Parts: sequence; C-alpha cells; structure tokens
Amino acid sequence: MEELEQGLLMQPWAWLQLAENSLLAKACITKQGYALLVSDLQQVWHEQVDTSVVSQRAKELNKRLTAPPAAFLCHLDDLLRPLLKDTACPGKATFSCERVAEALTLRVRSELSGLPFYWNFHCILASPSLVSQHLIRPLMGMSLALQCQVRELATLLHMKDLEIQDYQESGATLSRGERTFFEEL
Repeated sequence: MEELEQGLLMQPWAWLQLAENSLLAKACITKQGYALLVSDLQQVWHEQVDTSVVSQRAKELNKRLTAPPAAFLCHLDDLLRPLLKDTACPGKATFSCERVAEALTLRVRSELSGLPFYWNFHCILASPSLVSQHLIRPLMGMSLALQCQVRELATLLHMKDLEIQDYQESGATLSRGERTFFEEL
C-alpha cells in the first residue's frame, strides 16, 4: 500500500465539478488498489483499498460482471483520469456525490463490456497527518517560495532604482524613447 501512498503524493489536485458540488480531488490507481482524496476546502475525505476490497465491492455492485480486480481498477482509472484532467468524455460515465455525517460517497455509473457498471467510493474523514501531508505542507512550501520570489523582485527593483538615481546624479538624462525596458538590458 506504500506504492499507493507515494503515488497519491505525486498526483496534482484537480477541480471535480459534480452538479451542485465543486470539489478538489486526486487519485492514484494501480493494480494493487487505489487511493482517493476529496476535499470541499472545509473537510478532506479519503479512501484507500486493496484488491480484496475491490473484488468484494465489485461483486456487491455489479452482480452480472465477472472480472479480476485489475480489470475493475483499470476501468476506474479510465473513468477518473479524464475527469481529474478536466477532459471528461460526455456520456462515458455519470458521477454523483453524497455526504452523510462525516462520510462522502462518490458514485460512478458507466458501462463495462456493454453491461452497466456501478462503483461507490466510500470516503471517510482524512486524518490530520494526511491533510497536513497533502494540503498544508505543500501550500506552506509554495507560500514560502512565493515570498522569496517577491523579496528577490523587490531587491532587483531597489537596485534598479539606485542605478537610475546614480545615472541622474552623474548628469545623465533619462529617456525611454521607443525602447522597452528589456531592450535596454
């Protein structure tokens, strides 16, 4: 399951627009199972399952379909990948979301081998450490990087101002004319 956890860390967050719900989501699906994170920016839900859970859930939801867990996982990946990349194919699958207490269920309806295919992602509230790992730490890191860039740009502007002041004090007349700032460099 460590492969799923590492794979999920590598995935970017994407907007998931479902009728009345606007959510952030990321998923990692492998042959061993899947991990899914969903957030409405107030709460974060998570589900991570292995092939035994996939097999059991597939039997419960899709009585007419018989396939190895890897086939179901591959189909789920085919359905989720375009949705999370904002290139969903219309009509390929229908997604809906339901929140009950502290749980979130993401329902999927589509077809597999010409038969109806149903899947429910049963997400529970994510642990504080998972939220920190996937949201807080990356956001804080990005915030610090942007603050450094702002400081560097302010320093460059200050140096440019000093350079212009030095030109003026030595009697130079400043005129931009038709040249742009980048041509002067």
